[in-house]
Amino acid sequence: MKVATILSFVALSSAHAIFQQVSVNGVDQGLLYGVRAPSSNNPIENVNDAEFACNKNIQHKDNNIITVPAGAKVGARYQHVIGGPQGANDADNPIASSHKGPIMVYLAKVGNAATTGTSGLKWFKIAEDGITGTTWAVDKLIANDGWHYFTMPTCVAPGDYLMRVELLALHSATGVNGAQFYMECAQIRVTGSGTNDGSGSTVSFPGAYSSSDPGILLSIYGPTGQPNMGGRTYTIPGPRPITCSGGNNGGGNGGSTPTTLSTAVTPTQTSGSGGGNSGTGAALYGQCGGNGWSGPTTCAQGTCTKTNEWYSQCLP
Repeated sequence: MKVATILSFVALSSAHAIFQQVSVNGVDQGLLYGVRAPSSNNPIENVNDAEFACNKNIQHKDNNIITVPAGAKVGARYQHVIGGPQGANDADNPIASSHKGPIMVYLAKVGNAATTGTSGLKWFKIAEDGITGTTWAVDKLIANDGWHYFTMPTCVAPGDYLMRVELLALHSATGVNGAQFYMECAQIRVTGSGTNDGSGSTVSFPGAYSSSDPGILLSIYGPTGQPNMGGRTYTIPGPRPITCSGGNNGGGNGGSTPTTLSTAVTPTQTSGSGGGNSGTGAALYGQCGGNGWSGPTTCAQGTCTKTNEWYSQCLP
């Protein structure tokens, strides 16, 4: 294999992303809290993959269930690798800007979100965002530091669900199996008085998509070579989201960065390291701890604050 080919492969593989964090009404639930995720950020490209529902080789899973009131503003965060950027000055965090495409959210009603498997589930779509003008859903996600926002429809029935968030990158979708699907599932419990559990409007994964669907097999590039569809209409794959009377449905992607649910911890000190506001240690908002973390455990600015067992962050 030529060096140029190897470098090209490395560049492409380094541009991927993982859904790993949820916020509810502006409150960050914490890294990997209630989210089933692999350690690999590689996409699935075959829509008939047996594990197309919630991704494969899941290595991060807990028994937490995230409470989501019907009507709540929900955030789903993608990052380049688990915990954030892949090294310093990571230009591809949360995902490479070349990876234009839509973002979709599905629910599957289950008995227990913490313990249920993913095969044979029936999914219904609650939110989707494609392209508006020349701005893709992925562009908004990048501008929001990896967060994609939508509203949990008010009519969703209370109970446990798996929430499947799917980012579809279309930069190489001109050939079969060229589109890249990045999906993971969160364990949620919807509260409220809704009655819609998706009955009558569900699909299966795999099965909902065909590799030749117009929103999966296409060129997103216009006459000038820009990834803006060239004025053509883009058709988001899958069914349309459920609708609620009164117009309170999913969708949307505005809002601010959520706050964080966390507790302060005292980081492990290494010889010669500074603490508190000294000039050594991780930068403000940088990672300062977590299982498997081998980087700095003190903060140059702020306090090392534990989000969960996997992630601690320097916060003001």
